[in-house]
This record gives sequence, C-alpha cells and structure tokens, in this order.
Amino acid sequence: MKDLNALMKQAQAMQQKLADAQARLAELSVEGTSGGGMVKVTLKGSGELARVDLDESLIQPGEGEVISDLIVAAHADAKRKLDAQQADMMREAAGPLAGMGLPGMPKF
Repeated sequence: MKDLNALMKQAQAMQQKLADAQARLAELSVEGTSGGGMVKVTLKGSGELARVDLDESLIQPGEGEVISDLIVAAHADAKRKLDAQQADMMREAAGPLAGMGLPGMPKF
C-alpha cells in the first residue's frame, strides 16, 4: 500500500509539473527560416503563426510562388523546432513516470 501511495503522490507531482510546463509552452516562441534567412516566421507555443518577415529583395513581380514556397518551408522549420521543444519540456515534466502508459499521462 505504501508503494501505491508513493506512486500516486508521484503522479500528482508530475501532473503539476505538466501543468507548469504547459504554461511555459504558452509563453514560448520559436523562429523558423528558409532561403538562407530571407524568410523568417515566428510561431507561438500554441503553434499560432505570429509573424512573417520577408527580405525586401524577394518582393519583386513574378516572385509570388517562390515567396509562398519559402514561407511554407520557414513555417515547417519553426514547427519542427516547436515540436522538439514541447516534447523536451513535457518529457522533463513527466520525469520517471514518462512512458509508463498510465492513464492520462503522456507517452514520450
């Protein structure tokens, strides 16, 4: 019974850590780039696109398709970075219970 109580306390502590990590994630922002830095996008921790910066040399007639492709590539770069940071933060918060398959607990 002692072990079960200890496990429950650990689970409760982990849930608090996960809630704290989610709050930190909400404040997080990451930048993705493409075209050698000519296109930059910023994503919030929620995944929301917050900003797009374009090098002025791209803004020329006939370059619309190139710009679109570069924005998509920069967004994908930022999304990969955001996903990696989110996974690291959640894994850190979950501690020793990560991946145990407990109901309501994330698997990393």
